[in-house]
Amino acid sequence: MTTLAKTDPEIYRLIQAETKRQTQDLEMIPSENFVSDAVQEAVGSVLMNKYSEGQPGKRYYQGNQFIDQIESLVETRALKLFGLEEKTWHVNVQPATGSLANLAVYAALLTPGDKILAMSLYDGGHLSHGWKLPDSGKPISFTSRIFDTHFYSVDPKTRIFNYHEIAKRAKEVKPKILISGGTAYPREIDHAKMRLIADSVGAYYLADIAHEAGLVATGVNSSPFPYAHMVTMTTRKTLRGPIGAMIFASKKLLDPVLGDTAEKIDFAVFPSLQGGPLNHSIAGIGVALHEASLPSFKTYTKQVIKNAQALADELIKLGFDVVSGGTDKHLVLVDLRARGWTGKDAALALEKVGIIANKNTVPNESSKPWNPSGLRLGSPALTTKGLKEKDFQKIASKIAKTLKTR
Repeated sequence: MTTLAKTDPEIYRLIQAETKRQTQDLEMIPSENFVSDAVQEAVGSVLMNKYSEGQPGKRYYQGNQFIDQIESLVETRALKLFGLEEKTWHVNVQPATGSLANLAVYAALLTPGDKILAMSLYDGGHLSHGWKLPDSGKPISFTSRIFDTHFYSVDPKTRIFNYHEIAKRAKEVKPKILISGGTAYPREIDHAKMRLIADSVGAYYLADIAHEAGLVATGVNSSPFPYAHMVTMTTRKTLRGPIGAMIFASKKLLDPVLGDTAEKIDFAVFPSLQGGPLNHSIAGIGVALHEASLPSFKTYTKQVIKNAQALADELIKLGFDVVSGGTDKHLVLVDLRARGWTGKDAALALEKVGIIANKNTVPNESSKPWNPSGLRLGSPALTTKGLKEKDFQKIASKIAKTLKTR
């Protein structure tokens, strides 16, 4: 068998270098994790050789009998992991990324020009929710070029959600869809309250749990499924799978205009937005879902939260401004303005000492997103490596030593 080292020594060398970097560095970006050898084996399999446009049993190419079985199995595992019944929920496991999953939901539920209300990017929201610059209104994400996007923020003092204020904002905007979830909000979201707000203005409620999917799956974070019309998630991060995404659509959502929401979602993914799905990644997702169903995974997710809270508590003791005063999840957001650092400079300084974090905007942001005031830290990857609370306390001390007040 021809090996990569012989066929393409340049790529082989770079992969080996990245392997070494991942082994040596402390991976603390909350959207990153380490997959198992079994997941890697599935993703690197011959499944990448097959083209399979369509849904199981409804393909545009022949020779998909085993691909159909794999994708159907992954769908079954996805529903089971989150405690859902096929008669009330539909899942599509084909989106290549979380952004595409969200766009598919918009394509299924909205028409161009409809209003979206989502969390402000500066306060922890995500680009795929339709971000545009607040001062100029310049569209940044493609979503904001198609739809009329509006935003709600955290309370400027507590830096957590004030649901009364979100409700007031919803009544002002009257959106067609209300979105929760983001990349840098460290507290749990009250999905029951978000659904009530959506109902009060006749909006759909989309819960984007890309970051906390693994935590929701094991019950250590609250579930949006009893309340949301649609749920999207990525399959890496806390779910510890390969790059990919899933869309869950409630079959209870009866709409005389939309009709069957499951069909609308499937059509939005293919043929509207994607071609042939990534069969090898879908198989890897299936393996990750199986692993997440094991008792050891709940032990893991509990430790993820313990480690993030230990990190947050220690950073507070060391004089850092931890946004919202802590975390309920896997991530910690730090406002560095009082220490005289920008997020960009802090991330670069930490990288030099082997700590991999990322710059991030913070509530009441006074700088631009490309050089923001905050630093985002996470616990999933290092928890996978077996680190515990005392290890994260030591990491906090190393961060403090590196980011001394200027």
